[in-house]
Amino acid sequence: MTTHYLACDLGATSGRLMLGTLAGGRLSLEEIHRFPNELVKVGPSLRWDMAALFQELKTGLKKTAARQLPLAGISTDSWGVDYLLYDAQDRLLEPAFAYRDPRTEAGVVRARSRVSWETIYAETGIQFMALNTLYQLAAETPQRLAQAKKLLLIGDAFNYYCSGVAAHEESLASTSQLYNPRNRSWSPALLGALELPPALFPPAVSSGTKLGRLKPELAAETGLDRIEVIATCSHDTGAAVAAVPARGENWAYLSSGTWSLIGVELPAPVITAQSRDLNFTNEVGYGSTIRFLKNIIGMWIVEECRRDWARSAGDLAYTQLLQQAADAPAFVSLINPNDPRFFAPDDMPAKIAAFCRETGQPVPTSPGATVRAVLESLALLYARMTRQIEQLTGRPIERLHIVGGGSRNALLNQFAANALQVPVLAGPAECTALGNVLVQALALGHLPSLAAAREVVRNSFEVTTFHPQAAAEWQAAGARFAKLFTN
Repeated sequence: MTTHYLACDLGATSGRLMLGTLAGGRLSLEEIHRFPNELVKVGPSLRWDMAALFQELKTGLKKTAARQLPLAGISTDSWGVDYLLYDAQDRLLEPAFAYRDPRTEAGVVRARSRVSWETIYAETGIQFMALNTLYQLAAETPQRLAQAKKLLLIGDAFNYYCSGVAAHEESLASTSQLYNPRNRSWSPALLGALELPPALFPPAVSSGTKLGRLKPELAAETGLDRIEVIATCSHDTGAAVAAVPARGENWAYLSSGTWSLIGVELPAPVITAQSRDLNFTNEVGYGSTIRFLKNIIGMWIVEECRRDWARSAGDLAYTQLLQQAADAPAFVSLINPNDPRFFAPDDMPAKIAAFCRETGQPVPTSPGATVRAVLESLALLYARMTRQIEQLTGRPIERLHIVGGGSRNALLNQFAANALQVPVLAGPAECTALGNVLVQALALGHLPSLAAAREVVRNSFEVTTFHPQAAAEWQAAGARFAKLFTN
């Protein structure tokens, strides 16, 4: 039996509609429509153009309808923390602020004046990031909050647009730092501290909840049948982890791209003073599991370097840069990717050079040497994070699954295996859309279990294994790397 599903996969730079086809125990993906998602700058403010995004969704639905394929369902996943507000007439309250908007700094100050960080972490188990929904809401004006009658995070807002049913899927809700992963509910303590009315938050539902059929008017406008709208894992990382082709226990995952998320899948949250001090997060996953993880920097540093080099020396292809990095001498210089300077855009090669000078290391003299320093440092950071995860959970990590766009970076994958001294299994690259589709199949009874869904991924996509090498050299580099941290 062949079954088709539609996944709307929204990222903070682009979105796409993907057609998933499940047949004979294998799953394939096809891109139907891709569109940009660009920040709109109004003075110092950064916003999303929601009207344009909803229009792109409709364009994708029309393109899908033209294929005249029977579809079983549709679902949207998105990045976390950002939200939309609706008034009493169900009209969207503009602007839709983006998580990079500078207002969050004031939100942190305001929130911390009302509730302690210790209480926030005890209630949510979510690591501190100024962009979290809690701090964004603390930065809202009383006038705008008084107008608002409903709040939905981005992925769930798209599911609402499709179905007319307002609900928060818990993997996305858990990114807000307002959701209690132990009680599986919005935190009364935090809502009360911020004077947020509970009625503002529609109920939270589990991953794989069927919301209802596509709205009649949307079906008529796009030409689609009234297919089932499903809240899969509305958070893109939740969807990606659901599609990790793992089996058994004692594995970790790394969702690798511009940013990296490294963690393990647990049956219950780890909310302790130690996990708080190390700034680990507890997000909800499919089947009410916990994604115990750390958000860390990824290929952002290389991307910013490449952008700077393009201005001065012309565009350098990634393949060219990676070959130059492979040919460069090993362990000449290391950086601490967590240094705050590397999170800001612009002048990245100069920031790397400054860090090396400040720490008494040679300054990289070529793009290849710079990229090698970054990749070696990222791999050592992955190793540092996995050791902390082992310490906090009491579980050994015996292999690492790398998924997402970064899984195509063979050099970094080999470095990761060397730094962790465990096998690294790389692929597939499209785990977010895959997870979206697989959870639809689970919700509709087309697959019996998450284990069966992960077996479908293993049967459908190539996974490349990188075995650890050069243990002594990487252990020595790890000792050097540790000295770049203050704790």
